[in-house]
Amino acid sequence: MNKFPHFPFTYSTPGVTNLFFIAGPCVIESEKLCLHIAEKLARLASRHSVNIIFKASYDKANRTSISSFRGVGKIKGLKILEKVKTHYGLKLLTDIHSPQDAKDAAEVVDILQIPALLCRQTDLLLSARKTGKFINVKKGQFMAPDDMRYVLEKTGNKTWITERGTFFGYNRLVVDFAGITILKSFGFPVIFDATHSVQIPGGGNGCSSGNRRLAIPLARSAVSVGVDGLFFEIHPNPDSALCDGPNSISVSDFEKSVPQFIELYSNIRSWG
Repeated sequence: MNKFPHFPFTYSTPGVTNLFFIAGPCVIESEKLCLHIAEKLARLASRHSVNIIFKASYDKANRTSISSFRGVGKIKGLKILEKVKTHYGLKLLTDIHSPQDAKDAAEVVDILQIPALLCRQTDLLLSARKTGKFINVKKGQFMAPDDMRYVLEKTGNKTWITERGTFFGYNRLVVDFAGITILKSFGFPVIFDATHSVQIPGGGNGCSSGNRRLAIPLARSAVSVGVDGLFFEIHPNPDSALCDGPNSISVSDFEKSVPQFIELYSNIRSWG
């Protein structure tokens, strides 16, 4: 039984009418952690009448080092995600890496996420489309915004596009806000991944580093240029997170920022 009222998306069209959020830990570290964060997000969604999708990965298959923590695995991870939905009524999103992942994850989650480095993998994209679920495709760090049109041909009209920064030399990402305008021109919802955009790939001695202090300012800029949703990896104590801690923000900082983002979004839209 859900403890909090949920504000579901209207899925009759590929878009949404208000700013929405995707948030959660980078990777499923434990059931306890996921339920703790999910409760916070459910309360936040109820308090501000806003859509918040719970995000966590059961497997991070693209970690820099073979010794890095990848997650709890698909079987255990999907059971934990199912508990999140049962207890708190939040929509769910998780990464998939193979066609079989698409089928298995679709039995539990509402949105299948295609990692940036796999955004051109035709078999993976077609398998995700076949499930009938919504698909969130992260734009590859190596791709020009205009080239995402070919990805959309594979995924169909139930697709969201996420901007997550573009490679600029070694260990550096930049955010192309002009590119967000190009992505918007395709007519699909566009999301800004604030925390991966401040990542420093491979900059942490065998793992990715990052600068979390830039995430919220960049997210404000993204709202100003018209994104439909914001993506944040959050953790009660980012410095102790098992994955992407340096670029994750704290749960408390996310809670404080949500009403500010909503107000900014409303003001921008009122200007026409």
